[in-house]
Amino acid sequence: MPSSTWFRLNVAKRERVLEVAMREFGEHGYSTGSLNTIAREAGIAKGSLFQYFTDKLEFFAYVCDETSRRIREDMERRIAAIDLDQPFEGWLFDVFCEWTEYMADHPAERAVTAATNLELNNDVRAVVRDTANQHYLQVIHPVLALWQERGDIRPDADVQVLATLILMTLPFLAMAPYYDGLDPILDLRGRTPAEQRPVIRQIVDGVKPLFAPPENGSDRG
Repeated sequence: MPSSTWFRLNVAKRERVLEVAMREFGEHGYSTGSLNTIAREAGIAKGSLFQYFTDKLEFFAYVCDETSRRIREDMERRIAAIDLDQPFEGWLFDVFCEWTEYMADHPAERAVTAATNLELNNDVRAVVRDTANQHYLQVIHPVLALWQERGDIRPDADVQVLATLILMTLPFLAMAPYYDGLDPILDLRGRTPAEQRPVIRQIVDGVKPLFAPPENGSDRG
């Protein structure tokens, strides 16, 4: 949690620090990003960072948390507009497509997502991944519970396994089209969001047997 000194900074200055840190960490990773560069480009003294944050890990967690919050809030708005009068697999397909559209349109957030998932330093990765995962799970757990209550996820389905697969799939879809070497099977690298849609359908159809009720129970008439 940043210090009270951080919150006494004017909003524009805080936003500038966050913007520069997102760019630096997105390009170079957390542990290899330059705090000197962040301080210089944000127009603050490097020592000021440690008046605002206890240490580098707290700063990394803050940048990850703010980025993840932005992504989650935007995705929650997008998800709210998706048709709920369809089977779960159709809704999940739409969510994944919205996710890929968001990531295509938000390169800074996409780069921080990659930095968070690909961080090499174990201590740093543990902190930022735990921070980001909390935002994912704030969305994933409630919606899976809702769909299971509605009967689109059968009662004996292992929702924890399904949540785990979704938690793994979202970063994969965010990164694989833009970073080399992450997808040797489905060939997402370089595909536009529209070109990713058939692959997303393949992924959803592939996991459908894990949760789908009998065909006659999934029809809504």
